[in-house]
This record gives sequence, C-alpha cells and structure tokens, in this order.
Amino acid sequence: MNIYKSISDKTKKRIAILIDPDKNTASSLDVILQNSNNSGVDFIFVGGSLVINNMGETLSYIKENTSIPVLIFPGNVIQISDKADGLLFLSLISGRNPEYLIGQHVISAPTLKRSGIEVISTAYILIENGRTTSVEYISNTLPIPADKPEIVVATALAGEMLGMKMVYLEAGSGAAKSVALGIISEVKRNIEIPILVGGGIRSGEDVSRIFAAGADLVVVGSAVEENPHIIAELCSAR
Repeated sequence: MNIYKSISDKTKKRIAILIDPDKNTASSLDVILQNSNNSGVDFIFVGGSLVINNMGETLSYIKENTSIPVLIFPGNVIQISDKADGLLFLSLISGRNPEYLIGQHVISAPTLKRSGIEVISTAYILIENGRTTSVEYISNTLPIPADKPEIVVATALAGEMLGMKMVYLEAGSGAAKSVALGIISEVKRNIEIPILVGGGIRSGEDVSRIFAAGADLVVVGSAVEENPHIIAELCSAR
C-alpha cells in the first residue's frame, strides 16, 4: 500500500488514532484496536514525546491484531523500527532547535533506508493551545502563538517549498483546545499538500468542524485513551 498516495486522495477524509506505548497495556490496546477495526479507522499512529516502553513490541502487537496501516509518529531517533508500515519523518519547523529540524533525521536516515518502510517527510508545526504540552517541553521549542495565523501560514508555505509532502498542525497531546479553525482554513487556502491536524480533539463534532475547515486527516490520541468507544463517533464524523 502506498500510504502517502492514500492520504493525498482528496476524495476521502481520513482518521488516524494515535497510540502512545507508555500509556497502554495489552488489554487497553485490545479495546482500542477492536473499536478501530469495527469503525473503519484509516491509520494507526504509534509514538510519543518520550516512549519508555519497548516500541518494537507495541508495534508487533498492533500489527498482529489489525490490518490497518501502522505508522510511527516518532518523538526521537530511538523510536525508529522496521516493524511498522511507514513513518512520518517529522521536522519541527515551528521551532528553532536543530535537533528536531534535522539532527535526529541525520542519525536515523541510514536505518530508515535499510528498513524499507515508507517514509513521508512531514512539516510539523506546533501551535499554542493554552497550556504547556509534552512536545513543547521535550523539544525545547516554543509553539507559534494561536493569534498569529500569518506566521503559521508562512511556516506551512516554507515547508511545502522545501519539498515536504505533508503539513501537520499540532496543538499538542492533551491540549486545552484544538488548532483554531481559522488557522486550518488559511493554511488550506495557501498550500496544496495534505494537512494533518491533531491535539485537543475530543468529539465527532470537533472532527466534523476540522474537516470542514480544510483538514485532510485528523489525528486523535488522548480522547481515545480516555474512552476507546468514542472511535465510532469520530469515524462517523467524516
């Protein structure tokens, strides 16, 4: 399966469930995967800002229990594995920490080349949401202020012009509020590559509004950890 081609298909909106290996056990994963399989989730993302537990074991368990494509959502180079179908090669272009712009990428590139998994270059843009999130703390970067949509648009444009294949607008795990709809629509109006949106999304209504604003793929993590049965509601909102 060409994952990027699937995400780029403008005829369908996509839902991804984000799984943090540190926040799940086999039993909780079973519930999430069962609901994902039954509801028509498009992708499973796996990763987090830290990830202490074994990434490979989590990926293997997920692959054994679902046919949904699994992508690594890496917080750092130690989360790389050949047990997934693909990986978002995230460059945190909203920040100015060279480790997350290019440093970790240089270290991981040879391993990714040998792995054979699909690697999708992704412009990762962190947007202020009302509270400090794990990604802000771990990456030692500041998010773009939520009241500066012109900076978000310029940053997304830069990512596209640099040749990145997707833009990920992120409010952060457990965000107080999701990315503003006006920001999403302005980014959509200015770029051609797919737009992913995550952070602070808690309901099917949130999903519908974000898709209407222009997102191509919505990523939900914390809300699913709290209530895996919400997955059906999220998927029906496409």
